[in-house]
Amino acid sequence: MSTETTTQSPIRLAVIIGSVRHERFADAITGWLLTELATIDGVEVDPIDLADIDLPLQGTRPGGTETVISDRLRDADAFLVVTPEYNHSFPAALKNAIDWHFTEWAYKPVAFVGYGAGSGGIRAIEQLRLIFPELRATTIRDAVLLNAPWTRLGPNGYEGTEGERGALAATMTELDWWARTLRAGRVAAQVSAS
Repeated sequence: MSTETTTQSPIRLAVIIGSVRHERFADAITGWLLTELATIDGVEVDPIDLADIDLPLQGTRPGGTETVISDRLRDADAFLVVTPEYNHSFPAALKNAIDWHFTEWAYKPVAFVGYGAGSGGIRAIEQLRLIFPELRATTIRDAVLLNAPWTRLGPNGYEGTEGERGALAATMTELDWWARTLRAGRVAAQVSAS
């Protein structure tokens, strides 16, 4: 793949939905997020809902060295993690999914959409920012913080505020730059996420 193709082709964005609770707000937030992302040129979105994936808490990887989402994570150029804040942290299911995959995250950027009461999920995001660099992933500075979004659910689900849409636009601009830059670097250095 040439450098021109690497920088011009759409980025493959895996949107990781980190909550697995039955009555969760992640569905409404992700619905809004996917609608907004569909308006951005140059992005191919792959939503990965951890509630649909059975990863054991212990033992070896199911099926040997691959999980049902290994290929999807490996094929992604960037990640957008949607996380609630539970007790000043992020969900255990999200940590489990991160830990089951090691090389799939490497040399790729990670951005965050957080939600929670009071802090908009920033404490969960700050903890995730400590974990991903250990997996050779780059976390970006900008993030989308949704403070008590359940108070703004309407008949059509969640609709972000102008400020939240602006935060998403800024986050995606930064994520796009990192995704294209790191993809070109992986190609030039012949580094794969395997």
